[in-house]
Amino acid sequence: MSTTSQASQRINALLDENSFVEIGGLVTARATDFNLKQTETPSDGVVTGYGVIDGNLVYVYSQDASVMNGSVGEMHAKKIANLYDLALKTGAPVIGLIDSAGLRLQEATDALNGFGEIYMKQTLASGVIPQITAVFGSCGGGLAVIPGLTDFTFMEEKKAKLFVNSPNALAGNEISKCDTSAAAFQSEETGLVDMVADEASILAQIRQLVSVLPANNADLALEDCTDDLNRACAEIANCVGDTSIALTQIADNGVFVEVKQNYAKDMVVGFIRLNGATIGAVANRTEVYNADGEVTDKFDAVLSARGAEKAAEFINFCDAFDIPVLSLTNVTGFSATKCSEKRMAKAVSKLTYAFANATVPKVNVIIGKAYGSAYVAMNSKAIGADITIAWPNAEIGMMDAKLAAKIICDGQGSDAIDSCAKEYAALQNNVTSAAKRGYVDQIVEPVDTRKYVIGAFEMLATKSEGRPEKKHGTV
Repeated sequence: MSTTSQASQRINALLDENSFVEIGGLVTARATDFNLKQTETPSDGVVTGYGVIDGNLVYVYSQDASVMNGSVGEMHAKKIANLYDLALKTGAPVIGLIDSAGLRLQEATDALNGFGEIYMKQTLASGVIPQITAVFGSCGGGLAVIPGLTDFTFMEEKKAKLFVNSPNALAGNEISKCDTSAAAFQSEETGLVDMVADEASILAQIRQLVSVLPANNADLALEDCTDDLNRACAEIANCVGDTSIALTQIADNGVFVEVKQNYAKDMVVGFIRLNGATIGAVANRTEVYNADGEVTDKFDAVLSARGAEKAAEFINFCDAFDIPVLSLTNVTGFSATKCSEKRMAKAVSKLTYAFANATVPKVNVIIGKAYGSAYVAMNSKAIGADITIAWPNAEIGMMDAKLAAKIICDGQGSDAIDSCAKEYAALQNNVTSAAKRGYVDQIVEPVDTRKYVIGAFEMLATKSEGRPEKKHGTV
């Protein structure tokens, strides 16, 4: 393999040293229209092959922008499709490094058919092997469907462009007003992109992600644990606001791989290891802290439409790959804005369905408030949580005691409302009351969260749960 092209250099930087084996290096374009025969197309603009990441087999394709701008033609697409065939046969992830002008116009319907062949292979692979894409240059038009069909998408922070329609083609917009193709827009507004960084960091992040994922849907993501299973989480009680920090405290060796970091920050999703086993984590969040310990964002303890959709998509991935799910719940209701109301009912339905439909082991830890239907949707026992753990100061009930008292004591004085609120809090919202009714299995001190969660997942390791026979659900 030539090491001169940027496409090849990216592969070498991604994989373990000297592990890449190229496939189809001599393939060139077959088309001859528009004098294409006179144009050199080495590897037809895409380097394909296999190698290892930390010893784990992966398949990689990397588009070469120096060959016809990395455009996708017939043979270019066939090489990627062939890679998917091998990956499905051997049960290993596919990683695509995107840098392409899109459809090769000189090949017209052959190139269009090639797009379709790639889409088809991606669809067949979905839920069978992990699919990861990283956008380093242009990824426009129909090519943008490729990262949409994968499980995780990375994007270079400055040079990469990801779009279906270019910013200048959008009615009433031009790129200086809003660059809809930029990494910031695609990660913060569309939620398509999981992580944004410089090229070297992206390749390192892909390596880290691959290391925690199973190779396929029949594989176990398991490694030896070097952390104390009974380790106390000394500071976790102070992390109710920023649950990404709470998850690092629970995780083996403090490692939390967060995905979709910049989208719907009120909901945290990502991967941790517990006793060496990969666990998918979903958590409500009301605060975001930066590296200097400063609060950069604040949210109400409510479900947003974007947050619910983000979590639902992540849970579906975990269920497909048999990855157990841990949730940290702190929610009082639903976001109440005109914008969110447009999607709220459907989004919460998707979240509810995802939790209820997932047959993997599911553990819920109630770390703050758990009120009303929003709590029910957040992996409650009613929709299938196998084990529910609560901290002693958790509040579980219909609604905030003060608000309930105002409804119950409507028309009465403030003293009566205050008295009613205290009684309601003691009788209805108290975590012990929920435990007495069987809605909470264990009440544990925050400092002991890690060991109890590990114990719950260990107990659930052999879980098997049936579902009514059907082709698939429709939510």
